Amino acid sequence: MSLIKKAFEGKKPLICYFMAGYPSMEESFKTAQTLIEAGADMLEVGVPFSDPVADGPTIQVAHEKAVKDGITPVNVFELTKRIKEKYPDIPLILMTYYNPIFVMGEDKFVENARKHGADGFIVPDLPPEEADGFKKVVSEHNLETIFLLAPTSHEKRIRLIGEKSDSFIYYVSLTGITGERDTLPWEELQQKVNQIKQLTGKKVAVGFGVSKREHTEKLSGIADGVIVGSAVVKLQGKSDFEGIKTLVRQLKEGMA
Repeated sequence: MSLIKKAFEGKKPLICYFMAGYPSMEESFKTAQTLIEAGADMLEVGVPFSDPVADGPTIQVAHEKAVKDGITPVNVFELTKRIKEKYPDIPLILMTYYNPIFVMGEDKFVENARKHGADGFIVPDLPPEEADGFKKVVSEHNLETIFLLAPTSHEKRIRLIGEKSDSFIYYVSLTGITGERDTLPWEELQQKVNQIKQLTGKKVAVGFGVSKREHTEKLSGIADGVIVGSAVVKLQGKSDFEGIKTLVRQLKEGMA
């Protein structure tokens, strides 16, 4: 059983996104350490990119700073290797735009990712209709591909994503870009997650806008897992490791 699939066994995982190399490589490693030791069950490792179209202002700033500092996928691989050596049971998913994969070459990118401890990929700008080649390479390396669904997704697309996505589906709770929100559309979320689970039979983790205990309390009754990103990255940018620890513990308490 893959580490990603195992993370959903008997519990609802808290999945935390952070940006590799932000505000420095060492501080991003310390962010990963803090997240794991505070209770994160799985990490999404952001691969810096110059045009992060799906991300809101907080994560865009992190991309820009890391790119400006010359952080490359090779640096990200070194980081994932370091994390996996210290925490071998924590699943690591690379969240990357497709361009860095294309530039390095799908085979080389995936092989390097596997050798350096990655367990899977989320590629927000790679549509499932165009992903067969990449997914085949990923599967050959015994890794996973996770696809996203949005509130606007129709039944045909939900079924397609259900076929393509491996251990779980990433449901984007809101239309638009990433970022913290005060509240989420709870009734719509419940209906959509139920629909996705019925049509696909897959686990569904919800992200975008999640930032407080109140959110995880409600989401744990709706989804199979919860994803938090911008709230982590905001603290990461300040090197506020105590703040990260407090955030994760509060979010986990909401899921208890």
